[in-house]
Amino acid sequence: MTLRIGFIGVGGIAQAHLKNVKESGIADVIAVSDINEQAATSSAEKYGAVAYTDSIKMLDSEKLDAVFVCVPPFAHGAIEEEVVKRGIHIFVEKPLGLDLAVVQAKADVIRQSGVISGTGYCLRYWDIAQEAKTYLADKQVALVDGYYCTSFVPTPWWRVMEKSGGQLVEQTTHIVDLLRYLGGEVTSVQAFMSLVASKDIEHLDIYDVGTVNVAFKDGGVGHVRTTFLQPDHRSGLEVMGNGFRLTVDGGTLTIVEKEKTVIKKSNVDFYKEQDLAFLQALETGDRSLILVPYDEALKTLAVTLAANESAQTGETVQLLNLGVHL
Repeated sequence: MTLRIGFIGVGGIAQAHLKNVKESGIADVIAVSDINEQAATSSAEKYGAVAYTDSIKMLDSEKLDAVFVCVPPFAHGAIEEEVVKRGIHIFVEKPLGLDLAVVQAKADVIRQSGVISGTGYCLRYWDIAQEAKTYLADKQVALVDGYYCTSFVPTPWWRVMEKSGGQLVEQTTHIVDLLRYLGGEVTSVQAFMSLVASKDIEHLDIYDVGTVNVAFKDGGVGHVRTTFLQPDHRSGLEVMGNGFRLTVDGGTLTIVEKEKTVIKKSNVDFYKEQDLAFLQALETGDRSLILVPYDEALKTLAVTLAANESAQTGETVQLLNLGVHL
């Protein structure tokens, strides 16, 4: 039976999800909802779906197997609760929100509902990320160095801390999640961030540079740098231990040991792999296909919000003190 999929929010990354669902061969886009009527209508016409501007009306009017929630960080409201209380499976784009306590409450509701959940941390679905994970399985990670260096995003809400959470929370979170996936659970966070060279941008109050230090549960340490001051885009991380260095840079995995160096290029579209894994989990009931369910994404959000807190207070933040179970 073909899966029936709905969308709440059709801007930005939702367009990639819409395309992937349509091309999956196991699902159809049945309905879309967006507060922008023109955007909803346009996407509905493109994918043969019904358009709504009220997500609750969509949920009540359509028989859906799952819903993709693709709204800005500040706009979640009670969307997740409304979806899962109807027994509808849910995929939520990152970041999950901007208030950790609110997101933890949502996680409880989703868990108790019994539905299948997925989130938009797509880098774990990279073939090279999976190879890196396998390589590191029997090794002690000592140091992880991550980076996300790119240009400014002109979207009005993105430049406002109360709406986006800043670049670390909204963009660099992908590298933080990969850092957790390959380096291990983060126990404490210390961050320094500043608005240095972008003060001329109207209505901007987020940091344009940041550096985040973390301690891992297994004893290693890590670091992430983030900025939107660059004319190009670079993102990746480097993992080091006794006798090895592993780098995921762009679409290339490099593993350096004393006697050999291995270089592999990615052959997959990680967005497509992520969406197909979610749909196949719905089709088969196999939750192990989903690499980042809601509870797992919550831990990545916690690291980024802890970094914001540290940058504001000058103190090191312990994740256990935030109620995060490691």
